[in-house]
Parts: sequence; structure tokens; C-alpha cells
Amino acid sequence: MANISFILNGQPVTVGQDMTLLEAAKLAGITIPTLCNHPDLPPSGTCGMCAVSVRGRAGSVRACETMVEEGMDVSTDTPELVLERQGSLATILEHHVLECDDCVFLQKCHLLELVREYKAKPTGKRKEADLVLRSGSIVFDQTKCIGCGNCVRVCPTGYLSVNPVTGKVTLSDDPNVECINCGQCITHCPVGAIEGVGEFEELERIFGNGTKTVVVQFAPSIRTSIGEEFGMEPGTVATGQLVAALRKVGFRYVFDTAAGADFTTMEEAAEVVGRIQAGGPLPAMTSCCPSWVKFVEFYYPEFIPNLASSRSPQIMLGGIVKEYWSHKEGIRPEDIEMVSIMPCVAKKAEAGREELKIDGRFPVDRVLTTRELARLFRKRGIDISKLEPEAADDPFGEPSGAGVIYGSSGGVFESAFRTAYYLMTKEELPEDAMQEIRGIDGRKEKIVTIGETTIRICVVSGLDNARKVLEELKLDPHKYDALEVMTCPGGCVGGGGQPIPTSVEIVKKRSAGLYEIDKTGSLRVAHRNKAVHGIYHEFFTDEVTRKKILHTKYAKRGKTDVTILADSKQT
Repeated sequence: MANISFILNGQPVTVGQDMTLLEAAKLAGITIPTLCNHPDLPPSGTCGMCAVSVRGRAGSVRACETMVEEGMDVSTDTPELVLERQGSLATILEHHVLECDDCVFLQKCHLLELVREYKAKPTGKRKEADLVLRSGSIVFDQTKCIGCGNCVRVCPTGYLSVNPVTGKVTLSDDPNVECINCGQCITHCPVGAIEGVGEFEELERIFGNGTKTVVVQFAPSIRTSIGEEFGMEPGTVATGQLVAALRKVGFRYVFDTAAGADFTTMEEAAEVVGRIQAGGPLPAMTSCCPSWVKFVEFYYPEFIPNLASSRSPQIMLGGIVKEYWSHKEGIRPEDIEMVSIMPCVAKKAEAGREELKIDGRFPVDRVLTTRELARLFRKRGIDISKLEPEAADDPFGEPSGAGVIYGSSGGVFESAFRTAYYLMTKEELPEDAMQEIRGIDGRKEKIVTIGETTIRICVVSGLDNARKVLEELKLDPHKYDALEVMTCPGGCVGGGGQPIPTSVEIVKKRSAGLYEIDKTGSLRVAHRNKAVHGIYHEFFTDEVTRKKILHTKYAKRGKTDVTILADSKQT
């Protein structure tokens, strides 16, 4: 493919074809300001900050949506462009109320950088028409919305739109359209107008008045993403530093949710094998992702019987801690405050599902996102990059690599089929036998042969892909035997509660870190986890106890009511 040569700020530049001026300038080491542009989305040119001039063209053009052409002469820093950007920024600030102490960007805000660079004055005031709306576990603050539409473009259900009159994000009142709380709108909003419930007002309430034993668990994907909040490269494995920071901040016991994933693997593998041997209901569908579960319950209730009844890792571990471990430690279950650190705002909603209660108690009492945890660390003056690694507490401190890779798309079924293969053959699945279902691709397929049984697997990330598969299954119910779905691109590593910015490239690095842990670890399968075996042998000795704590049920869901909050701090 031929290269394209053009002039950029008086200097010759050569780049490849099919490249925008914004991309070309970045390659040339020249910064063109932008706000609404996101590497995972088609450009919209909404914010106007990337205005540049091209000789021979009247007025300015948007660098994010203008393709490089042979011989074009482009300027990015003329006095006229600076004035135009200042005007665009002033318009943006008229619509955006600055509340930097209560923002998902944690003071790492690009809008704030632009305000400082262009010496702009914040002028945004709360307008009477602006509302702060809550749907499920997500809060939409119209006082901060600049109408760029990024949230609309990533919403997988069409729940969001931009009101053409107010220019603000609006929630659908269509009874057939629902929010599934995936939080992708949060990670793609450039101005922090969307956040999770409780983010970040409830941080100091975690430890209460000191009467409860506060226990924390952290999800598999957190270990390769939390470091980003403290200057570490995406994908850096920071498990030990994370554990040390959690202890330093005040948690009495620190457990690894990946150990809970080993229990989920044991149950789900047995469930998949049982269904295949019994002839249904197939395809067996994963249920670890609460956004996917809600999507099925609302949009495709006919597939509810296909969902695995096995609880998600955070809920399983919470139940085991309260119903087994607490008694071993001489602590009453009601005196435990179980806090989960999750990459996902939908996990907040999952923790409050009534059907998950055990003897009237929720297995998990509170969920914090990766961002919220970083906020808590900063408030306590803790920088994880400077801490010596520590080990999580037994018996939930040494998960298998199979438990760790739950954080990546394909990881749940790879984990399950390592154990399912063993259950059916009494041999270990060959190493890297499931490579085809790994990675960022939205849809991956694999045929696994176990003895005389052939299992057709489909792994999906992103609900657009999931919807296509479900429609295909309506026409051909026997197309697959097993279906894994993660709502967020790449799986939990790309979750709505993860550090911002998040992009496909960042997600790939986070995922690679998880697979490196699995590859180099000495324990790679759940059925070899001695702690898990010990608890099964000691506690899960009867079917009633096992079903009560490790399994659940699902039902058709109606539309969630939208709540109008008094202000942006009420959640």
C-alpha cells in the first residue's frame, strides 16, 4: 500500500493511507487537542477541539474525521485556531458543571487539562431542566453532559440517546428497552457525566463503627488494571502490592475472588457435563456476567433455562466466607462485612439480587469498582507501586490459573473445560488446547472432543455479538452446546468499573497479564486446588448445602424504574 506525503505545520510528513489527520499528527509527534474522540469509536467531531486548517479550504476542518490526502498543507496551531478552540471550549464549559472532587477521572481529567492549557473559565451552572438520573447501578448527570454522544454509541441496548433540544443524554422510556448496567457508557464518556452508584461518596462508610469484621475480595482482572491508577503500565501484574494496600487501608482479611472462581469452575464444569450427558437444556450458557444475565432475563427470557445455575465467583466466595469460614473463625455471619472489589458496576446490582440471599443474608454487602478502590487508596495516601508484595489470606489466597483467567473473554469456558475434560477422561486437557477462544475478538468458536463426545463452543464478548448468536439459536437450537458471553469488550478486563481511559489496546494488555499468571503458575486447574477440595470434603457434603450456597435461579425481569435524584451527590 502506497504512503501519503503531506505538509504538517510546515514540515513534510509521510504516513500510511486510510489515516485521519488526528492519527497522522500523533504519529508525527504533534498534539492536536481533542475531547470527544475515543480510539474505539468512529469519530464524531462533536467537541470541535481538534479544529485544523487546510490550505485551499474555507474555514477549519475536524482532524478526527478528515482523512489525510496527498499534498495537503495542514496547520494545527495558528492564532485563529487557538481562538476557535477557546470558543469551542467555552461552549463545552457552559454545559458542564465542574465537580472535580466527585468524578470518575480522579483528577486525571483531559477536560481539566484543556481548561488549564487554554486558560478557560468554568462557567457551567446547574440548569433547572438538567436532571441527575439513576437507572439500576448507574447515575447519569445531565449537569455535566456535553452531548458528544459517545455513551449512545457504546450502549448495547439502545437505552441512551441525546435529546435534540437540550443536547443532553436521555434515558429511554420505551418499556421494551432496558439498561443492563454494563457501564461502557462510563468508560467512554469524556467528561465524567456518568458514574456508578455510590461512586465515590460511600468510601468512608466501609469500615463503619468498627463493630464488624471487614473482609475484602478482589476480582481476577483487578490485579492487572489497578496499577494504571498509580502510573504502572496496563497489564502489569500487581497482585501482591494490591493485597498489601488492602491490608494497609484497613481490611482485616484479604481474599482472592479467583479462588471463588475455582468453585464456580467446579460447579459449572459439572453442570455442563451433566447437561451434555442428559441432552439438555443446551446450549449451556455462562452466568458469571450480571449484565448478560439481565439481558437474557429481559430480552430473551426463553433462554433462561439455558443459563448455568452456578453463582458467580464473587457471590460464591461471599457465601462460603459467611456460611463456612466465619464459623471456622468463630465469627457470626451477621458480624461480617463482605466487600468486593470488582471491574464492573453491574456487580453492584448483582450483589443486591434478593434470590441470592442465604438465610436472609446477602453474601456480599458492598461492591467497589477498581476506580473507587484507587480513590480510597489515594485518600489514605497509599501508592501501591511503592509497596512490597504480600500474599492473600488462606484458605482463599491461592487460586488456580484457571480462576485468574476468568477476567478475560474465553477464560470462563477454558477454565470449565479444563475441569470438564478431567471429569470425563481422568486426564488433563492438553496445555493451550483452548487457544482459539482466547483474545479480544467478539466471537470465537471451538470444537472440543472429549472421548466420544463432541462439544461445540461459542465464546462472545459484546452484546451486539450475543444478540446475533441468540437469534441464530432461535433458528438452529442445536448449533452450539456451550455459550460463554461477556458483555464488555474483551471480558472483565474491559469492564465499566475499570480505570479510565480504557481502549481495546489497553484491554489486550490487561488480558495478557492474566494469561501470563496462568502460564507461569504451578496450579493451573481448579480441580487441583487443595483448599477447594478441602472445603468440598468438609462442608459441601450434601446436595442441599451445595445448592443453597453455590447455585441460584433466574426469572423474567421487567423494566427498571428510573429515579430522579436531588443532586449529583445523592445516590
